[in-house]
Amino acid sequence: MKSKKVRANMDNEYYSNMLFLRSVLPVLKTVAEGKQSLRKSWTGKSGICQISCSTEEGRDGTHFFIENGEWTVKSGLYDGKPDVELIFKNRRHLNQFFKGKQLPFPALKGVFAKGGLFLLFMKTLISMGGILASKTPPKEEEDQKILVKCMFNLLSNGISTLNKLGHPEVHPWVKTSPDRVYAWRVDEHDELSAHIRLKAGNSRAARGIYKRSMPFFTMRFDSILSALGILLDTDDMLASTMSGKLTMEGGPEFGAQLGDRMLLVGSLIQ
Repeated sequence: MKSKKVRANMDNEYYSNMLFLRSVLPVLKTVAEGKQSLRKSWTGKSGICQISCSTEEGRDGTHFFIENGEWTVKSGLYDGKPDVELIFKNRRHLNQFFKGKQLPFPALKGVFAKGGLFLLFMKTLISMGGILASKTPPKEEEDQKILVKCMFNLLSNGISTLNKLGHPEVHPWVKTSPDRVYAWRVDEHDELSAHIRLKAGNSRAARGIYKRSMPFFTMRFDSILSALGILLDTDDMLASTMSGKLTMEGGPEFGAQLGDRMLLVGSLIQ
């Protein structure tokens, strides 16, 4: 019989894996379409790329339809043969790879795909990894914007993913929630916003500003650098609030609840 600690580690491996597949990998689209050099390189390129791993049930993955440089993200395995694919031996290998740990490299398919698709996909993957691994704000404003957008999307989608998986900390919180919207935004940069809607156990994450009504709670930043200070944990949240860099629009207790879920997502992918 497995100990509670062993079971907890196994559960965390599973949650981490699902976060990488359902919440982290989708931000490849944000990087590919948001970074000017990559957007230019992808122009005119089309194909299907996939990242997958073996699981106890078989295989799981995330795939990308790319048509003339425009990306569409799909959860699960492509029903066919992708042009490019990275295949990991198990959940742990995929998790450790994206956490920057040294483990056996995944099996590669499509290395000689037409149009340099494999190399361009790997370049985009490496670029995403570099941006998300930032410990301090990137020097280039373009990368700063991409990082904020990626993190807002990752956090909103990550919380929703954990709820749908029945995570013991997230699902009970969502299950008892009335119809409420939690949001993240940066003043004068509506394109960097994201939100998550909760209602009686259901959750839905989305990019952009929630427009149907005023969100129940919003974590609003006065600038991109102020947002990065909190997202990268280089600024103190209380000090940022006192100085006006961060405004909690809603009850502070709900800000604390949202902050706890943000930290949980971060802990599972680091």
